[in-house]
This record gives sequence, structure tokens and C-alpha cells, in this order.
Amino acid sequence: MVRLPVSCLDLDQIARSGQCFTWEPVGDGGWRIPHRDRLVTARQEGDSLLLSCSEAELEDTWRAYLDLDTDYAAILASIDPADPCLSRAAERGRGIRILRQDLWEVMVCFLISQNNNIARITRSVAALRAAYGRPAGAFRAFPRPDELTAASEAGFRAMGLGYRAGYLARLVKALSGGGLGRLEEALSAADDQEAEALLMGFHGIGRKVADCICLFGLHRTDFFPVDTHIRQVLSAHYPQGFPFDRYQGHLGIVQQYLFYSDL
Repeated sequence: MVRLPVSCLDLDQIARSGQCFTWEPVGDGGWRIPHRDRLVTARQEGDSLLLSCSEAELEDTWRAYLDLDTDYAAILASIDPADPCLSRAAERGRGIRILRQDLWEVMVCFLISQNNNIARITRSVAALRAAYGRPAGAFRAFPRPDELTAASEAGFRAMGLGYRAGYLARLVKALSGGGLGRLEEALSAADDQEAEALLMGFHGIGRKVADCICLFGLHRTDFFPVDTHIRQVLSAHYPQGFPFDRYQGHLGIVQQYLFYSDL
């Protein structure tokens, strides 16, 4: 067990912010968090974060995953106090951090998130892991593209994916056999505009989903995904336009405050 002091982090807010769909609640306010082939249980006691891992695992995996080295207090301090909407949103969601998630997992989750809700996405993701994920100790890891090649579009549809089953079947075909590794290399060499265009080249991935993948799967924090919730917030509170220039470098974090507050 590792205990470390932390500020501007709230596990419940992160879990309910719409960026991750594999966390599972456990007793005493804790969360069971899988990441690739690792699993940790996380709890908070006051200003302390407790993780069921060793110091080595913290440094190898969980420090980066939870984005513990980013100064979120400085980001919160940068918000214009004369902006009542964003100030209120940041106060409500001040414990949100942008997780450094696995790219493939994020691609699948947001591909099937379209015209969907968090509860149903979570159930579908759990079904994918249960049916096709490889055993990794006490849980099943999120299945990689090659582990999904035997799955059918009809099988995906039976897991509640609806019309998105076709999107996932085509994505698996495109990224199995080394395709995911090639995509990761291409995205690593791409600037933000190029990365967005690369992702939008896949069937079923439009601009909003591509922007979510860039933010949550690549940790490119200048992406500001605009869905129905955010579009309504911008229309209601920023008729003259949102001050994007002021928040360059962490626009995606600001977007999460607005999204969480609106939810």
C-alpha cells in the first residue's frame, strides 16, 4: 500500500467525468482501476491518496496514469475570476485530472460512445473485457485488436453496441496484425491537426470522437471536444465566443470542468 499527499484530485469526479469506462466502485469509497495488464485499488483519506501497489508500481505505472505530476492548482488559478460560468465549473470539478489512458482502449470506448450514455457504454466495455480480454491476475485486461479478430459484428451488436458494432468490426480489421503499432508511430510523429485527420480517416470516427481520442488517449490537452453538452454551454454562456487563447495548453482540462459541471 502506498500513501501520498495529493491535491486537486477527486477519484469520484474523475470516475464520473465521462473520460473512462472501466473503473469499478468498491467499498469505502474506493475504486478498482485497471490499466493495460495492471490493476490497483485507489481510495482517498482527506488529502491522502492510497493505492494498493508498491512504490515501484507507482513510479512505473500509476503516477503517469493519474497524471500526478501536472500542476492542476496552477491551471485552476489561471481561470478568469470574471468568468462566472467557468469559475463555477472549475470549482465543481476541481478534482478532475486527465488520465493517461491506453490509446486503443480509448479509441474503442469513444467509438461506441456516440449517441450513447455512460452506463450503457460501461456495460458494453465490461462485456468486451469479459468475453475477449486475456486473464491478467484478478481481472481481464482490455482486449487488443488481434484478440478481437474472431469476434463478429453480430457478437458486438449483442453486447449492446447497436449500429456501432459495424464501426468496431471495421476498426479491429484495420488495426489488427500490427496496424495499431503503425498508427501509434504515425500519431507520435504528427502534430495536433495531423493527428486529428489520421483518426478521422477511420470509418465511424468524426471530429468529436477524434478530439476525444486525442485528449484522453494521447493526452494532447489542447483538444476541446464539442458535443451536445458543450455546444449548449457555449451557446448559453459564451455568445461572443469562448476565450480559447487564454487557456492554450490546457483547453481539454477546461473542457472537462465545463462538461462535468453541465452533467
